[in-house]
Amino acid sequence: MKFNNNNKLYKIIFIGILIAALVVTSGCADKSTSDTNQNGSSPSETSGVSDTNKAAESGEFTLTDGYGREVTIPENVERVVCSGAGCLRYLVYLQAQDNVVGVDSLEKEESAFEGRPYALANPQLKDYPLIGEFRGNDDPEKIISISPQVILKTGTSGQSAATNGADADALQNKTDIPVVMFPYGSLKNEEQKAEIYSSLRIMGQVVGKQERAEEVINYINATMQDLENRTADIPESKRKTAYIGGVSMAGAHGIISTEPAYPPFLWVNANNVAAGMGADHADIAKEALVDWDPEYIFIDIGTLQVGNEGAIGELKNDTSLSGLSAVKNKKVYGVIPYNYYSTNYESVLANAYFVGKVLYPDRFEDIDPEAKADEIYTFFVGKPVFSEINGQYDNLGFKQIPL
Repeated sequence: MKFNNNNKLYKIIFIGILIAALVVTSGCADKSTSDTNQNGSSPSETSGVSDTNKAAESGEFTLTDGYGREVTIPENVERVVCSGAGCLRYLVYLQAQDNVVGVDSLEKEESAFEGRPYALANPQLKDYPLIGEFRGNDDPEKIISISPQVILKTGTSGQSAATNGADADALQNKTDIPVVMFPYGSLKNEEQKAEIYSSLRIMGQVVGKQERAEEVINYINATMQDLENRTADIPESKRKTAYIGGVSMAGAHGIISTEPAYPPFLWVNANNVAAGMGADHADIAKEALVDWDPEYIFIDIGTLQVGNEGAIGELKNDTSLSGLSAVKNKKVYGVIPYNYYSTNYESVLANAYFVGKVLYPDRFEDIDPEAKADEIYTFFVGKPVFSEINGQYDNLGFKQIPL
C-alpha cells in the first residue's frame, strides 16, 4: 500500500515536469522567432516562405525586362506612363491605353500631319498630364506628381543594352517607381522581330494583357505569312523592280530618301533596286536612281511635309528624273508614311498589301487595299483610320500619283 502511494506520487511529479518542459519549450520558440525578426532576418528564414512567395503574398511579383533587369512591380497595375518612342503605341496595341496617366511632349502636340494611327484613334491622350520631353527625356518630378505604379520605357536604338539598362536604373532611382524597359525592335529581320514579340509580352505581363499580346504576335505572323505565300513562287526573272522614295525618317524627306530593306518589298518578293546598301535608311544619289531605272516607284506621302510636294514635286520638275521608266509609264504610286515616332507596324502591313496589289494584281485580286488597311488598323488600334490618315496627305495614298 505504501509502495502504491509512492508510485502515484512519482507519476504526479513526472507529469508536472513534462508540463513545465512544454511551457518552457513553447516560450523559447516564441522568443526565438521574436528575436530573429528583431535582428532583421527575413521571415522566410524562420517560416520557410521563399522571397518569391513573400512578394506574391504582398501583391507584388518580379519580372525580367528587355535588358535583363529584374524589376519588382505590383501584381495589379492600373496606372502607368510610357516613356520613349513607340512605347505608348505598344500599350494601345495591347488595348491598355486606359491605364495611362501621363504622356510625353510629342503626344500633346497639335500638327496638321498626324501619321500615328494610335494617336488618331485615341485623341484623348493629348489631354493627359505631361511627364517630360519626347524620346525618353523624362522629368522625374512630373512623373512622381501623377503617381504611376510603373514606368514603361522603350530603349534608345543604337545604344548598348548596358546603357539602356543604366538609363532605366537612373530613372527608377530618381522616382522610386519601378521602371520596366525594353527594345522597340522592327520587322526587318528575325532578330529584331523577336525583340518586338518579347517586348509585347513583357508589357503584357505588366498590365495584365498577356492574352492580347499573343493575339498581336499571332496576327503579325499570320499577316506576314499571307503576304509571303501569295508571291513566294514567282520566279526571280519575273519579279518586278521597284524603288521607295521620300521615306520619312526623323522628319519628312525628298526622293533620295529610301530604305534598302523596305519591308513591303521583302514580303511581296519585289526586287528593291536599292537593296544591299547595308543600312536601314539611306540617302542615294539621284544619278543612282536614274541608273537603276526601276519599273515602279512608290512614294511615302509623308514627303508632302517637305513643301513643294516633296518627292512628288521632284519627279514633276527635275529634268534629270523625267526620263525614268516609272515616270514615263505612269507607274508612280503613293503609300502611307509609317515612320512617325518609330514604326507604325499597322501601316507597314497595310502598305504591303497595296504594293502587292500594284505589282502582282493577279496574286492580290481578292484584296481591296483600303478595306484591308482598315481591317488592320481596327485590329491594332481599335478604329478604321485609313481615310483620316490619307486625308491629311491630299488622299494620295494607295493610288497612282499624277505627274
